[in-house]
Amino acid sequence: MIILCGASASGKTVTALELQRKYGLSKAVTTTTREKRVGESDGVEYFFISKEEFQKRLKENKFVESSLYNNNYYGCGIDQVADDKVVVLDPNGLHSFQKLKNKNIVTFLLLADENTRRKRMSLRGDKKENIEQRITNDVVDFSNEKIGKVDFVIKTTDKTIEQTADEIYRCYKKKIG
Repeated sequence: MIILCGASASGKTVTALELQRKYGLSKAVTTTTREKRVGESDGVEYFFISKEEFQKRLKENKFVESSLYNNNYYGCGIDQVADDKVVVLDPNGLHSFQKLKNKNIVTFLLLADENTRRKRMSLRGDKKENIEQRITNDVVDFSNEKIGKVDFVIKTTDKTIEQTADEIYRCYKKKIG
């Protein structure tokens, strides 16, 4: 399983989709309580549920990991864990998966500079005030101390999505043998 972690607009979601398209990986669909963005579909980008339903599933231990980010819950269901899947996680989710001690779980940190991230968020239609809040929050939320150890660090600022996906897939295959 490929774990992608990184600050807002570092390229995680689009890279996950490219890995799925080009290499036949399945994207592990995580669950969230945030509102759908334009063009998103339930069960494709995320499973969109209410905060009440999310809390119910938490009590039933149906998630490998869960987190609260920007006042919304996110979590990866136990039923989504499998080889040749890719999932996008925050640092807490990353650490939860690392605790599974599965040799086929390979972790990646995606990095992009702030100007690139601002531009990407603007192009996808995020509101200016939300962009600045995410940039500010990400300084703390994605600090080296919060991330800890990952298998690979991939810089995405000057790479296409295809180049990023290719590099990640090569590293993944090499690591799992």
